[in-house]
Amino acid sequence: MSNSEILRVENLVKKYGKGANEVTAVNDMSLTITKGEFVAIVGASGSGKSTLLHLLGGVDAPTSGKVFINGEDIYSLKKDNLAIFRRKNIGLIYQFYNLIPILNVTENITLPVELDGTNPDQKKLDELISMLGLEGRLNHLPNELSGGQQQRVSIGRALINNPALILADEPTGNLDSKSGSEVLEALRVCNQTYNQTIVIITHDLNIAANADRVVTIEDGQIVSDTSNYDTAITVPIELPSGAVEPVQTELAQSVATVPDATQAQAEPTIYSE
Repeated sequence: MSNSEILRVENLVKKYGKGANEVTAVNDMSLTITKGEFVAIVGASGSGKSTLLHLLGGVDAPTSGKVFINGEDIYSLKKDNLAIFRRKNIGLIYQFYNLIPILNVTENITLPVELDGTNPDQKKLDELISMLGLEGRLNHLPNELSGGQQQRVSIGRALINNPALILADEPTGNLDSKSGSEVLEALRVCNQTYNQTIVIITHDLNIAANADRVVTIEDGQIVSDTSNYDTAITVPIELPSGAVEPVQTELAQSVATVPDATQAQAEPTIYSE
């Protein structure tokens, strides 16, 4: 493993069903991601991108192939050890937040630390709460928060253990455009402030436009892997009818329609509400 390599995937395969009903969701994928990268994985529904994310996160075991995180072959670990490794090294962000309804904001954020039987780093906790604009919501339960606030809590929970890798599955998919932009900005600030490695599954071309790198999945295979420093890439999007066609989308900074997230470095507090 190179010094900067965080994630390496080797010949990953995931099949469901048997015989005539067998479906190959992930088909011999190989991929390497280095520390500090912000990577968007895009593709049409059914392309295999969410299955890939679950395999990367240790949530679903592959049929064959290997996943290395920080040099650890995660599927060589026993089930209990994998759960501990995942809690300490992988931060998961879901479309529907997955917050514990009876826990307040602070308790939800610190839950991974509490599960390890340790106390949270108060300086890190205060820093995250400030950065995510949650200072006035610490005692609120999830049902007392907006969707955008709930997703920011889930980002805090994912970051509290200083994980090697953040995996986000459609993090803006359940939000309006304003809240989605705020969540995108929060993720970008985390990436830039902490040099946090982030991999996002998304249909949102604004996220793709703000990522460092875009990996396109089709029929369980990687069909393109492009840096956003290039002038343009082809990104498949879902049309209203459900059909998919490649669209040439400029991914240089000049065409991103969301605010330039790099400006957030100057001021880590990004919300006033």
